[in-house]
Amino acid sequence: MTASLRRGQKHGENMALTDEQVERYARHLILKGVGVKGQKRLLASSVLIIGAGGLGSPVALYLAAAGVGRIGLVDGDMVDLSNLQRQIIHTTARVNEPKVESAAAAIRELNPDVTVDTYYELVDANNIAGLIEAYDLVIEATDNFAAKFLINDACVLANKPYIHAGVVGFAGQVMTVIPGEGPCYRCIFRDMPAAGEIPTCKEAGVLGAVVGVIGSLEATEAVKLIVGVGEPLVGRMLTVDALNMNIRRVPLPEHVPDCPVCGEQPTITAIDSANYIQPACAI
Repeated sequence: MTASLRRGQKHGENMALTDEQVERYARHLILKGVGVKGQKRLLASSVLIIGAGGLGSPVALYLAAAGVGRIGLVDGDMVDLSNLQRQIIHTTARVNEPKVESAAAAIRELNPDVTVDTYYELVDANNIAGLIEAYDLVIEATDNFAAKFLINDACVLANKPYIHAGVVGFAGQVMTVIPGEGPCYRCIFRDMPAAGEIPTCKEAGVLGAVVGVIGSLEATEAVKLIVGVGEPLVGRMLTVDALNMNIRRVPLPEHVPDCPVCGEQPTITAIDSANYIQPACAI
């Protein structure tokens, strides 16, 4: 577990679990590597999910089920009928509601232990620093490169660990960024692709179940980081080609000296709104 994830959790580790929590989290409590200490860490942790759509749906549901004590949801969109093919946290009855409120309702129904913060807005260069500040960990669950580069740069500058994912068609990828411990998103993808160069899910389509797989992997990485167990995807990118069921763990460079945000002489030292366009949030 990173130092930033451990801060603020010591008080929670001294709290006793209630009888209801012992029953709710029973499968965690007997799981080697989690146990009572790990469950208390989950209950004392906070995670911000940027994007309450296809990726954000399984992330939010599994982190809520796991007992993450505080979950923040950021999204400026409303539930649309076309979302329901993959955004499983929403329902037909909640079409035309803000996605953050729809997702918050599902989380509260699933686990009353969880405090839910909702931010009905698009993340942008003006608000991202304030949004990520109060959380231990950030989950990037967005649908476009502008948002991905913005979230990466803000998290690296704030020394905030975050988990990246991307999906299109039948394929997806996941990586974990812990500033100072491995490469960031910009180390691998230096510059934002030109508009229209790479098709979006809206243009190319996406298999709903694949989004669920990739989002579930993000949730798994988050739980591992919070509990402090296993090997995170730092310095590695997990790629999934569901059409051929080909899963690979691709090694990434350990250090990229000329990375513009985390390199030896960074050129990105602040989030300047002139360098980022207004992004949409969810796949």
